[in-house]
Amino acid sequence: MTAYWVSVYKEIRDEQKMAAYAALSVPALTGEGGRFIAHGLPEQVYEAGENGRTVLIEFESVEAARAAYESAAYQEALVALGDGAVRDIRIVPGA
Repeated sequence: MTAYWVSVYKEIRDEQKMAAYAALSVPALTGEGGRFIAHGLPEQVYEAGENGRTVLIEFESVEAARAAYESAAYQEALVALGDGAVRDIRIVPGA
């Protein structure tokens, strides 16, 4: 069953750290089988929606998404990000 990694950025504190993170995280996650479905600022929000950057990545399973997060390459990307952003990351099973 597919799974989706959903990242919602509540605050970007340092654009340089974000750029360093992006340079490392994209190949780390695609190398683990992730497929970027959507990313950017929302076109529309409703109810308690937040207007922060949102990223949606598809994986073949919850286990694959977890393994991508825990991979050495992604952990290196997290070190580069450091305190450069505040975000909420969720892994959600597909329907």
